[in-house]
Parts: sequence; structure tokens; C-alpha cells
Amino acid sequence: MTTNILIVEDDPLTQKLLSYYVTQCGYSVTQALDVAGAMTHLRKSLPDLIVLDWMLPGSSGIELVRHLNTGQLTSNIPIIMLSARNSESDKIIALETGADDYITKPFSPRELMARIRAKLRNREFQMSDEILCGEIELSIANHCVKVKGEIVEIGRTEFRILHLLMNHPERVYSRSQLLDHVWGNDVMLNDRVVDVNIRRLRQALEPFGLDVMIQTVRGSGYRLHVNSKLLASYQGLQKPYFDSAFRIQSATAS
Repeated sequence: MTTNILIVEDDPLTQKLLSYYVTQCGYSVTQALDVAGAMTHLRKSLPDLIVLDWMLPGSSGIELVRHLNTGQLTSNIPIIMLSARNSESDKIIALETGADDYITKPFSPRELMARIRAKLRNREFQMSDEILCGEIELSIANHCVKVKGEIVEIGRTEFRILHLLMNHPERVYSRSQLLDHVWGNDVMLNDRVVDVNIRRLRQALEPFGLDVMIQTVRGSGYRLHVNSKLLASYQGLQKPYFDSAFRIQSATAS
């Protein structure tokens, strides 16, 4: 089955350029000029990845990201956002809303294709991964976190942070390491973004009394803490391929 890329771009020349490079790499293309057109295609068939412009006629690309992020079937679709908006605050908004990557215009088509391939590789691994750590159960395929069978409402970025921490319980990650693993080392954000998302992760786990598992290690960063009994139980279920599989790739990574 051919991998399908949905390109949502209102500029005809950019749309044509994107479609050309995507098809040259062996992927099929679905095109939309605005959010309404994108939604029409999404109701018929879900793409493997979306390349999305921010500034669109009518509803913005950000609104589409927000909408897709709330859907059970669409929240796991990788989204690469294109935009001429290049401020740090714009990148933060896009990534916090649920975009998986952010590329500013004008852009290199080769770099974009490298990022598309990286996101598609990540998705292949994500679809088959399930992790159990103490009372927390995480499923990449369903993009779902459960505690004792009850679903935890959690955002996409918090989900990624939790996935990283669950794969390496007790390991301390600095803020810069979390930025690298979760957002990608080519995205320029400051440390406060990590603190904001750690706070949201704790808030999601608080109703279950598990927020204390996300510990701050003063002067070092954050870790997922479990007692020795739970850790021994967990290590027997560990799948050891995380670092190469889930890391958000830069444009030059392979």
C-alpha cells in the first residue's frame, strides 16, 4: 500500500513544488487548498502524514491541528507545519498545539523530504509499542495512556515526554535532553517549554495520585521514579529499542 501524504497549501506554486518532490520520493499525494478541503479528504481516508501551511483562507492551519489532535483516529497522524512565521512564539504555539515539526518558508525541499521520511519511520515504530510501568500503561498505537484501565487525558507533547521517561525509569533527563528527544535538536526553544509540559503531565496524573512519579532532580532535570519492586517488574517487560526508534529526528538524522 502506497504511503499517502496530504498537502494542505493554498499557494498553487508551492503546492505544485511540494507535490512534485513527494511523488518523486515514491509517495502518493492528496491536495487541499484550505481546511475545509482537507477535512473532506480526511473523512474519506486518513493520510500517513500531513504537510500543513499555517496561513490558509478561512480557518488556519493551527485550527486544523487542534481539531485533529482531539480525534481518536487522527491524533496519531504526523503533522509537519510550514509557515513564513519564524518567531519563537509561533513555533511554540504550533508545537504545543500538536504539530510534530515546524519548517519556516522559504524552505529546502530536500530538507522537508528528509523530515517527512524521519516522521514516517518514527510512526512505524510507534504503531507497535506498548509499555507498562507500575500502574501506568501507555500504548503508542492507540496514542493512549491508562491507569488501572482508566484513560488519562493527556496532550501529545506530554505523551511523548511520558513515553521517554517510561522507557528509562529512574534515568534523569536534563531540560536540553528533553528538548532534543521530544521536540528535536533543530527546533530552537528555551527550557521553560519543558517546565510547562512537565507541569501539564503532572496535572494529568494527579487525579490518580501518580503525579509524584514525575520527580524534579534539582540542578539536573526530571525523571520517572518507581520503587524497586515496581522497577524489577517493569524491566522484564522493557523493549530496548527506544532511543533509535522514538527520538524526533532532525533533518540530517537517519
